[in-house]
Amino acid sequence: MTISPVASPTIFSEREASLLASVPTGLLIDGQWREASDGGTFDVHDPATGEVLATLASATSDDAVAALDAADAAQASWARTAPRVRAEILRRAFDLVTERAEDFALLMTLEMGKPLAEARGEVTYGAEFLRWFSEETVRDYGRYLTTPEGKNKILVQHKPVGPCLLITPWNFPLAMATRKVAPAVAAGCTMVLKPAKLTPLTAQYFAQTMLDAGLPAGVLNVVSSSSASGISGPLLKDSRLRKVSFTGSTPVGKRLMADAAQNVLRTSMELGGNAPFIVFEDADLDAAVEGAMAAKMRNMGEACTAANRFLVHESVAQEFTAKFAAAMGALSTGRGTDPATQVGPLIDAGARDDVHALVAAAVDAGAVAVTGGAPVDGPGYFYQPTVLAGVPNDAAILGQEIFGPVAPITTFTTEADAIRLANASEYGLASYLYSRDFNKLLRVAEQIEFGMVGFNAGVISNAAAPFGGVKQSGLGREGGSEGIAEYTTTQYIGIADPYAG
Repeated sequence: MTISPVASPTIFSEREASLLASVPTGLLIDGQWREASDGGTFDVHDPATGEVLATLASATSDDAVAALDAADAAQASWARTAPRVRAEILRRAFDLVTERAEDFALLMTLEMGKPLAEARGEVTYGAEFLRWFSEETVRDYGRYLTTPEGKNKILVQHKPVGPCLLITPWNFPLAMATRKVAPAVAAGCTMVLKPAKLTPLTAQYFAQTMLDAGLPAGVLNVVSSSSASGISGPLLKDSRLRKVSFTGSTPVGKRLMADAAQNVLRTSMELGGNAPFIVFEDADLDAAVEGAMAAKMRNMGEACTAANRFLVHESVAQEFTAKFAAAMGALSTGRGTDPATQVGPLIDAGARDDVHALVAAAVDAGAVAVTGGAPVDGPGYFYQPTVLAGVPNDAAILGQEIFGPVAPITTFTTEADAIRLANASEYGLASYLYSRDFNKLLRVAEQIEFGMVGFNAGVISNAAAPFGGVKQSGLGREGGSEGIAEYTTTQYIGIADPYAG
C-alpha cells in the first residue's frame, strides 16, 4: 500500500511528491502492510499550507488487538534472539536512517513544519538512539555474588518485560520513535507503535526502514489511527501487554497511567514541561542569548524541553531583553522547505490560537510585546517570534506550556528568589542556568526540582543521557544506560551453596 498524494504538482514539488509516494500508508501488522479492518482512513496535512499530504489507513480497535496478537506471538523467539543479533539490526537501522537522512528530513518538514536544517538535526539526533542502543544491547549486565553470610549465591538477570505499547507525539516524529523502539529492540521486547495522527508519515517510513534492516515480522507493529483511545483502550485492558511508554501531555499521561494500573503495567511517562531559563547577574549575556535562542526556538518552541519562563536578574534584565528581542525579531518565517526559513508553522490552527490567547492575556495583564505578539497573516499556521517583557508572576503564560515561539520574561532579585520562582510549577522536566560561578550553578541545581539541568547550555538532550522529569513531568528515563532498564524486569535466582556437601 503506497501513498497517492491528493495535491497537484503545482503545490508539491516533484521531489516531495516522489517521497510521499514511497511511504507506506497501511498498518504494519506481523510484517505486512495492510488496510484497516473497516477500510477507514484519515488525512495528514501540511501545516505550512493546510493542504492534504497523504491519506493513511486508520486502525480500529480490532486492528490494535491484531497488532498485539502479532507482538505476543513473536515475543518468545525475539527474547531468545542473541543480543549481538539484535545489536546488529539496530546498527543496520542506524546506517539506513543515515543513508536516508534527506528523505527523513524532508518528510518531517512536510508533515510537522520544522525547517529542513532543523529536521536534518533531528535525523542525526534520532538515529543516534539506534546506534547508542545497538551498543547497549550487549551490555545489559546482571550479577553473581555471594550472600553476606556466605552460605548461598545470588544470580540476578535482566529479562525483557514483554510486549509494549509505544505512543509517540507529533513534535519529533523520528526521534520519539527511535527513542522508544531502539531500547525495546535492545532489551528483546516486541512492540505496538501508535504514532501521533498529526505526523505519522515519518514513523511509517521508519518502520519500513526497520524491516529493511532485518527486524523480524511481528517485533514492530504500527497502528496509525485517527482515534488514540481506540488503540490504547483495548490494549491496556489486555493481560498480554506488559508495558506502556507515552510521550505527550500530562492530562493524557494521567489517564493512561490510571488505565495501566488495572493490569499493573510498567509505565514510562514523559509528560509536560515548564522549563525555567535563569540568567544570573554574572552571566555572559551574549552566551545567554545564544542559549536562549536554542532553548526557546528549537522546533518553533514546540518541545517539552523548550525554555518556557525566562527568569532574569533585575540588574541585567533590560540588556538581556534587548539583545534577545533583536535576535528573535531577526528570524524569518516560512515553509520549512525554503532554505531561508528559520521558523516554520505551528502544527495546526488550534495550536496557533492557543499561543495567541496566552500572549493576549499576558499583554492585558501588563506585559509588553518587545517584538512579535501576533499570528502571521496568510495560509498556514505561523506565529511571530515573540518576546514579552514585564510579565506578571501570576500570568497564565508562566504557568503552562506555551508550545510556540514566545518568550515571557520576568525578573528576580536574589538566588533564593530565583529558586523559588523556578520551583513554582507543577512540572519538573528541563531547566537552564546561566552564570560564571560554578558553585552557584551547583547550589541552584541541587535545590531546583527538575530532572534535567543545563549549565550554560541551551540544548542538553542526548542519546547517551537519561531524559526525563519529576513531579507532573513524568516517570522513568529514556536514553543513557537507564533507557534499556525501562524495558527489562529483574529476576533473582537463589542458588544453594555449591560447596555444601
